[in-house]
Amino acid sequence: MAFRATDLSQLIDHGFDDVIDVRSPAEWQEDRVPGAINLPVLDNEERARVGTIYKQVNPFSARKIGAALVARNAARHIEEVLADRPGGWQPLVYCWRGGQRSNSFAMILSQIGWRVEVLEGGYKAWRGLVSRELYEAPVRPPVVVIDGNTGAAKTGLLGHLAALGVQVLDLEGLANHRGSLFGAMAGGQPAQRGFESSLAVALSRLDPARPVVVEAESSKVGDVRLPPGLWKAMRSAPRIEVSAPLPARAAYLVRAYRDLVEDAERLGQIIELLRPLHPAKLIEDWHGMAASGRYEELAAGLMERHYDPRYVKHRERSGGTREVVEAETLDDLPALAARIAERVEHVAVR
Repeated sequence: MAFRATDLSQLIDHGFDDVIDVRSPAEWQEDRVPGAINLPVLDNEERARVGTIYKQVNPFSARKIGAALVARNAARHIEEVLADRPGGWQPLVYCWRGGQRSNSFAMILSQIGWRVEVLEGGYKAWRGLVSRELYEAPVRPPVVVIDGNTGAAKTGLLGHLAALGVQVLDLEGLANHRGSLFGAMAGGQPAQRGFESSLAVALSRLDPARPVVVEAESSKVGDVRLPPGLWKAMRSAPRIEVSAPLPARAAYLVRAYRDLVEDAERLGQIIELLRPLHPAKLIEDWHGMAASGRYEELAAGLMERHYDPRYVKHRERSGGTREVVEAETLDDLPALAARIAERVEHVAVR
């Protein structure tokens, strides 16, 4: 039986006990339907092997070898991962296009007695819904951008705003990156398609009647790109700018980037990447600060000489109104978030 999804919500709130992606691990790793588990009927090497036989020998030989591999892998999944599934279990199965891989696995599961359905159109159907959300539909809620120079605790404030009931969209969280040269995080970034799926789900869940607060970003967060519609909405949105003194920002930055401060080798490598942009003497000074543990001095120097001038140029290119919230310290983010929350509805453009 085929399951047809015509909007994202049908695959986000699907009601099945499990969503099973039978594509290869490499395909699953790049992107998948939210919450899908990977039970490949062909692993990466097997898929490549069958594809080669299909092209270089003939389709019949490829299908025969593929069928044997699918049956063998399906048996292993039933004996291992699916061993505890009860008789009333209802899974949704999909592959790339809703073709041979998913239908073959679904047929085996249905013979056991499980009420299995196959996603019509497979992963490509999901991808089409994501693309429609990101590249065709407008951003529905009014957007408010939280702005400020590096170290102004913008990302940290988003979490506190959410705790206060403000609607937020955490792009850096979705991208698993802090948005700067120093911003890489453990686990690495998702693939572009994986990021887009997470972003589409987040956007689809927003209440269009309430403003959504987004941190100021460039058109890329690390290596992943923002869709043009969202980027355009952010550029023209009203902004709440957090203004804090350089020493306060430096102290906050050291706390926020503790993982980098504790990795001397990685910190040195990133400083070295700035060499083409700054005098050699300044680069050596920054290396010296890192080596001697003068991290707040290093953070202040990086902001003053590298990041702050670039933020000024970036701001000059953005549109929308701007409201400044002054903060003498960044030690009490809940209180600062409360001040910002009071301004969100006021500045939102509808």
